[in-house]
Amino acid sequence: MMADINPRHAIVIAIGVAVLIVLPMVVKSSFAIDIFVRILLFAFIGTAWNLMGGYAKQLSLGHAAYFGLGAYTSTILEINYDVSPWIGMVVGGVVAALASLPIGWLCFRLRGPYFTIATIATAQALMLIFLKFRDFAWGAEGTTIPNLGAAPLMMQFENKSSYYYVVLGLLLLSLLVTWLIERSWIGNYLVAIGEDEDAAEAIGVNAPKMKRDIYMISAFLTALAGTFYTQYIYFIDPATAFSFNISIEAALVSIVGGIGTLWGPLIGTVLLETTSALLQSWLGSSIGGVQLTVYSLILMAVILWRPTGLMGMINEMRQRFAARKPAQA
Repeated sequence: MMADINPRHAIVIAIGVAVLIVLPMVVKSSFAIDIFVRILLFAFIGTAWNLMGGYAKQLSLGHAAYFGLGAYTSTILEINYDVSPWIGMVVGGVVAALASLPIGWLCFRLRGPYFTIATIATAQALMLIFLKFRDFAWGAEGTTIPNLGAAPLMMQFENKSSYYYVVLGLLLLSLLVTWLIERSWIGNYLVAIGEDEDAAEAIGVNAPKMKRDIYMISAFLTALAGTFYTQYIYFIDPATAFSFNISIEAALVSIVGGIGTLWGPLIGTVLLETTSALLQSWLGSSIGGVQLTVYSLILMAVILWRPTGLMGMINEMRQRFAARKPAQA
């Protein structure tokens, strides 16, 4: 997990990034590009969640709070004050990071399932607050984002491939942040807290400060996703911005892919979001609940047979291959 990237890995990563950059140029289907955008978006959200829920093992199911704060901050600035969403995205991230301080101060007093329940409550409380702010935040009806056509400075584009590159950039940013944290002393402290918080504090780790700081980073990145998603669908309302499904999806893709790993959320998202999109395409709404059923089966299979996620399985295969290689020489 904390290993350096060797030249071989660097080459593989470079090839992967090149493929992602070329992909929209090869695939022209609008439906396929939409799937790619959603895969990259939830991989980005999952990577942001993984900093808190994976490395520090603080199971938050309230990240929709920061997703929604980012979405509403940028939208209010755009519609009421004509501020570009590019600027609103950063402002929304700062607002979410600052909001994580009092929320974290309250929630970190609890541990285990009580912490998880508290994070859910904060997201739901924010949704109810924005439901009541009809004059300021449009209430339950929400509002549409004014369509300006081709306006890159306002984060509006004529084709979906442009949105693809924006969210690809966000994902690469989150992976870089995660990689830097993983390689630093901060990563070691987070892993120690996740394994045994009391033992970590006994050897001098300031657990409350570490959790607060990583929570702020995680909240900031999640808020960026909220701004992007609002601009992508041209609509915002409390039920969408603070949807509990966002929090669940962020946790699921990380758990399935492998929590506490750099590539886990991306791999988990590719599996879950591709499966979801294909099921919706093939079955539509003819069989209710099929998506949740498949999600449940995948999650149960991972928990029962591969608790370390798909990345754990990949690492085991690599170790077996490396162990056999000298014997064959």
